[in-house]
Amino acid sequence: MARYDYSQLVLRPGRPYPTGPVVYDNGVRFAVFSRHATRVWLAFFDDIGDKKPAREFFFDPEFHRTGDMWSVFVQGLGPGAYYMFRMDGPFEPAAGHRFNPDVYLLDPYAKAFVGDIHDGTMKCVTVHDEKDWFEDRPPRIPMHETVIYEAHLKGLTAHPSSGVDAPGTYTGLIDKIPYLKDLGVTAVELLPIHEFGETYLGRTSLITGEPLINYWGYSNIGFFAPAGRYAQSAVEYEHLDEFRRMVRALHDAGMEIILDVVFNHTSEGNERGPTLCFRGMDNAIYYILDEEGEYCNYSGCGNTVNCNHPLVRDFILDCLRYWVAVMHVDGFRFDLASILGRDVNGEVLEEAPLIRRIAEDPVLRNTKLIAEAWDAGGAYQVGSFCDVRWAEWNGRYRDDMRRYWRGDPGMRGPFATRLTGSSDLYALEGRSPEHSINFITCHDGFTLRDLVSYKEKRNWANGEGNRDGSNDNLSMNCGAEGDIDEAPEVYELRLRMQKNFIASLFLSLGVPMLLGGDEFGRTQLGNNNAYCQDNEISWHDWDLLDEYGELHEFTRGMMAFRKQNPVLQRRKHFTGEADPVTGRRDITWFGPDGGALDWDAPEGTLGCHIAAGNGQPVDLCMIFNNTEREVVFQLPEGAWTVRVDTARPGARDVVEDAQHAKPLAESRFSLVSHALAVFTALPKPA
Repeated sequence: MARYDYSQLVLRPGRPYPTGPVVYDNGVRFAVFSRHATRVWLAFFDDIGDKKPAREFFFDPEFHRTGDMWSVFVQGLGPGAYYMFRMDGPFEPAAGHRFNPDVYLLDPYAKAFVGDIHDGTMKCVTVHDEKDWFEDRPPRIPMHETVIYEAHLKGLTAHPSSGVDAPGTYTGLIDKIPYLKDLGVTAVELLPIHEFGETYLGRTSLITGEPLINYWGYSNIGFFAPAGRYAQSAVEYEHLDEFRRMVRALHDAGMEIILDVVFNHTSEGNERGPTLCFRGMDNAIYYILDEEGEYCNYSGCGNTVNCNHPLVRDFILDCLRYWVAVMHVDGFRFDLASILGRDVNGEVLEEAPLIRRIAEDPVLRNTKLIAEAWDAGGAYQVGSFCDVRWAEWNGRYRDDMRRYWRGDPGMRGPFATRLTGSSDLYALEGRSPEHSINFITCHDGFTLRDLVSYKEKRNWANGEGNRDGSNDNLSMNCGAEGDIDEAPEVYELRLRMQKNFIASLFLSLGVPMLLGGDEFGRTQLGNNNAYCQDNEISWHDWDLLDEYGELHEFTRGMMAFRKQNPVLQRRKHFTGEADPVTGRRDITWFGPDGGALDWDAPEGTLGCHIAAGNGQPVDLCMIFNNTEREVVFQLPEGAWTVRVDTARPGARDVVEDAQHAKPLAESRFSLVSHALAVFTALPKPA
């Protein structure tokens, strides 16, 4: 059945701004950009599966073109219409042009997509923006109070053990909000949920025999549209409503949502990739090309978006504003963000216009901006990303924490620096510890359990001969390679090491980010590049909460302990200098003998004493032992009680309520190998 009587539609000249489809009461206006196209058509389809349109309208350049904008108003059309474009123009690859009038193109500004991109049935859908849902109130959590939980939307609930009614969907995440809230999470950071392109990789799993796909989704094509594959239904635009319900539920629980966005490349790949959208609309504008018209590949994915072309900057800003103003998203993590600072020739700019423009945009002013401050072309900007509005994934934090707990020599200083907010990276004017997004693990690499179980990656299931994924993981296996038939002493050490990493993360100044599932021992069986594993390798196995309940409770306790002690959310770096009034230093480092610390010693034992003040009710003391032997520490003068001890069994490893903690009988404390402990001072008698 026809969706519309196309013979009754009336084509009128359209306004050339804003770009994209806009639904009105009496019709829909379409505006699309192409500088080099010579002819443009707008095609409508009756059904999702149709490969030929029910009706096409030709853009008459005399009436429907203003500058580089092609626009029409289709009177009688409404929301829910399926549409695409066709464009003709030069096919001159050496000059950057790859027009093909036989290919139907997706609208880069479309707000919803339906259909299957693999069989050529994906369509754009006209959508009426719902900008004003007044009942929603974003929490606007300060950056220094933020605790991020990184997860794949589908993987969070796809496993049969998830216990949700709609596994692998936006609704499925809603069902896990009480769990995340109880854990102590304040923000969920989702791997890409924008509509992405072709997913099949042409390989099959060596474990399941099933086709391998681009599971992570770092291959966008619909930057304004939530992916229909994560919705319970995506026939018209109901998946937008489901996404908004998820956002509303998170906000109602006092939690924020951060989207991982991928503006550095698209799913069209290099010249051998499919023509889906940008390539067919104006390849020379949207991509960075070399002098021969070939694609520059600073992303490692075949192409690089020409982010600092003025028109592409507008596209990216329009997209970000839409997700904030219309979909109420609270923040963005920018994948390979250094590409945002490359110019039209691929050179990294010191003052990149796009990065500064995003930072200063009035709509995005309260939005969290997080950069993955490197790219695949050699740019590495951790600690030097272009603008103080941006926080950064601190890759140096990850590496130094791993080296320290692995027992590498000479790591006292680097470990202490990371623990106290990476002042070597974030002490410049306007910067502070909250610019550092601290993480031990993320989606890209080993899970925490695998980090302490494997020295070598095991990526054979990816079908690439174990060549993919990093070979430099700074991991350890605690005495046995792999995760099969663990001896009791190996299991105990691995559990303690996971506690050490989690405790270090939540004791550090900066913004902690936990990889989803690390709190209950999620494993990928040694796979450190599970981008293509849409199966139980990547999904959260919630049955592990039984086996690793102790680790889960420890993680929840550490999040609570961090919240109880404001000094751990401090917004300024420690100075080590004496307070002019009290004479006390804000932080003092000491060795096991209680004396001054020898920073040049190869051994990794150390302690620190943090003074009360500025909202911190009591003194804190932390001691760390990354050696193979038990070490006796002389604690600073005072009465102390143990609040955290990673060597203690569950229910005693974190004491959340100080009133239930027992005072130490003496000022010496014996810390077993590979462990840490935290103490709080008892109030002095009146």
